[in-house]
Amino acid sequence: MSCSFDLAHYRELLEAANTGGYRFAHFGDGPEPGDLFLRHDVDVSLAAAVTMAELEAELDVTATYLLMTESVFYNLASSEGVDAIKRLRELGHAVGLHAVHPNVALDDRFDPIVSWHNPRPEYMTDEIPGAVTAYGTRHFSPETYRSDSNQHWRSGCPHDDLRAGAFPWLQILVHPAIWVYPGETMGETMRALVEAEKKRRLEQLAADGIHVD
Repeated sequence: MSCSFDLAHYRELLEAANTGGYRFAHFGDGPEPGDLFLRHDVDVSLAAAVTMAELEAELDVTATYLLMTESVFYNLASSEGVDAIKRLRELGHAVGLHAVHPNVALDDRFDPIVSWHNPRPEYMTDEIPGAVTAYGTRHFSPETYRSDSNQHWRSGCPHDDLRAGAFPWLQILVHPAIWVYPGETMGETMRALVEAEKKRRLEQLAADGIHVD
């Protein structure tokens, strides 16, 4: 099995979790033995998030998507942002806030779930009144947490351990853009994203009557 960062291997990871007997849980519940909290911090691409969410729905997998209100890459108030949230909800996923510390403004777009963007140790595990924090001690510990940050599994790809049911429970952080856009390294993947964005922006300019020929 190739542990590449692409949707084919992502599907294999989800299938491994099912083989291992895990059930996909939502933050605020548990953790109970066998719970798998599948979390997506959406840093740069709503399109990638929707693509991943649709794949998960095909496998009857539910996840928690954390979206930003302070992103320089996308705008949740735009028609694109509104449509993305609607689609994530239609597919059965939870939608929380990926917040920039210390700003937490939960409105009716979000479930009361928060993850910090680029968190720092001095506040990362602090509880948030009225919300569940993904880094809180209830749902987060190094032994039961895996992340693909910067296209690197710090404890190795978890597919074998998932298939074997080796974790008592697990929170796994997956960044959609890393898996949707091609690239052997983080640099290559982000350049592929930029090229896709360039095409999309040119189409948006044309749709707005702005000609660049």
